[in-house]
Amino acid sequence: MRTEDSATTTLTIAVPTSGRTAKTAVTARTTGAGTASGSTPSGASPAGAPAVAVAADPAGRGTLLAVLGVVAFSLTFPSTVWGLESFGPWSLVAVRSTLAALVAGGFLLAGRVPLPDRRHWAGLAVVAGGVVVGFPLLTTLALQTSTTSHAAVVVGLLPLTTATVAALRTGRRPSRTFWTAAVSGAAVVIAFTLQQSGGALSRGDLYLFGALLVCAAGYTEGGRLARLMPGWQVIGWALVLCLPLMVPASAVALALEPVRLTAHGVVGLVWVAAGSTFFGLYVWYRGMASIGIPKASQLQLAQPLLTLFWSVFLLGETLPLAAPLAAVGVLVCIAVTQRARS
Repeated sequence: MRTEDSATTTLTIAVPTSGRTAKTAVTARTTGAGTASGSTPSGASPAGAPAVAVAADPAGRGTLLAVLGVVAFSLTFPSTVWGLESFGPWSLVAVRSTLAALVAGGFLLAGRVPLPDRRHWAGLAVVAGGVVVGFPLLTTLALQTSTTSHAAVVVGLLPLTTATVAALRTGRRPSRTFWTAAVSGAAVVIAFTLQQSGGALSRGDLYLFGALLVCAAGYTEGGRLARLMPGWQVIGWALVLCLPLMVPASAVALALEPVRLTAHGVVGLVWVAAGSTFFGLYVWYRGMASIGIPKASQLQLAQPLLTLFWSVFLLGETLPLAAPLAAVGVLVCIAVTQRARS
């Protein structure tokens, strides 16, 4: 091919077709400052030319971020138990939400993120009610009477609960295999709770089952909004939305409930506020956006077992044999549902 001018370069790309290698010539006109005014705009293909997309592989970084999110979440229950050494349950939830909202607001301001559209605020309210307020409050109340290991097994059912709520919310029809595995996982958890509580559900179990429902609703709505805006902004605006309620709630709760500051109590509060509530969700959404929901969900299968490990290592709890067995049973059911969904 002859060169038309000094600013024209010819790039030959070999494309395998039907067992043969066909050569496609792609001509790019450039100048010393970049693309010439007569060239094809970025993202568009010249007429008759094949579109070639080149993107860096983000899988490794996305997997690392998702793993960090799972580790952060697995520490939530042990940190809550530590926080209860210094604060009452209402104070702990209100103060953790206030601190997390201030951190999230700082990130949103630093990034000059514009306010969400008015049509998104109802969904953000569902996320706030489920993830920011409902789940932390109900699990904190449950951990006053339940052990961390017990709560970890029950809340290990969350991926199945979220998938079920999502199916109902979106109107999709999962396969029979999915529903069989979901019901089996629920049966394992119910059998475990009945065995641990002597044949009847305790008040702590009711709190945990309620936490599953509200958190699943928040996750489902958050997943829908994450298709419309970056996921970290979803949790960020949900936290900020709660700030006008959490600030006075913190003042009232701190006045009514006794506060006995200890090293464990302060560390637990800081972690559930900045670590679990903001950092964990931030890296989790970023990682999930990079590697996709199915792969991220597979990583989350390790969360209940990690929480069981922390309950022994940090809290010195003694695990009943039924706890790891039930956790593994739930993980198997979740793995089957993930395979059925994909």
